[in-house]
Amino acid sequence: MANVPSLLNRRTLLSAAAATLAGSALRPERSLAESPPVLNAPTPWRDPSEYIAYVPTASKAGPFYLYSCEFDASWAILKTFGIDASMAEQLQLLPIDYRIEPYYVWTDSGVLIYGGDITTSFSGDYTSNFLCRTTAPVMRQVFQQYGLYTKVIGTQQRIKNHLNRGRLIWIKITVDFKDWTPATWITPEGAQLPVVLSNDHAMVVIGYNDDVVVIRDLLGPTDTNWERQYEFEVPWDRFMACWGAQGNDGLAVGLD
Repeated sequence: MANVPSLLNRRTLLSAAAATLAGSALRPERSLAESPPVLNAPTPWRDPSEYIAYVPTASKAGPFYLYSCEFDASWAILKTFGIDASMAEQLQLLPIDYRIEPYYVWTDSGVLIYGGDITTSFSGDYTSNFLCRTTAPVMRQVFQQYGLYTKVIGTQQRIKNHLNRGRLIWIKITVDFKDWTPATWITPEGAQLPVVLSNDHAMVVIGYNDDVVVIRDLLGPTDTNWERQYEFEVPWDRFMACWGAQGNDGLAVGLD
């Protein structure tokens, strides 16, 4: 999801909280049309033969919506394996939890985000709420509906193993692998998950060698980073730190 300023004022916070407590469960603005994919072909960062594993991966110019990163990343994986699936089609394949439109509060013990159950559903308005999100076990349902192999993973070795088999890795990470504000997501049932506040994002791991991870990021250039590439490398240590901030949330996907 696109990055937003980390300093959000108290008035914004209180307004969001008040709206939620008043029973607001906003649906995404249906009048906003989904942007049709415009395919592009990013140049590999280096000769792919220099990687231990590298899976050529589909790409498109920019996200479907402002905060649709989970579905942009899944689109890239599906398209790579020969499946055309719009965001609207993907949304029909997983639950959406409308009980709470996500909002956050600062406390003495850290940032708390109150939202739907992101372990079972998607939560939040992807057209306007930077807090909207879900997790790998939920997105797994989309890939399974199309008959693809899926495996929830959470270690570096598992990433390598699956890439070696020609599979792609859907991950939750931070925008541009930048530092983050730690937060705790609290579901209506009281379950707590480690997340990040303002730079939650989903990407695809498409390759690696001993030093770096290769990333497909369909966010592309935006006003937060006009130099952002659709394909780039990240050192393993930085990757693991940012991935850990999101609870090592990942999903391997392949044809078999």
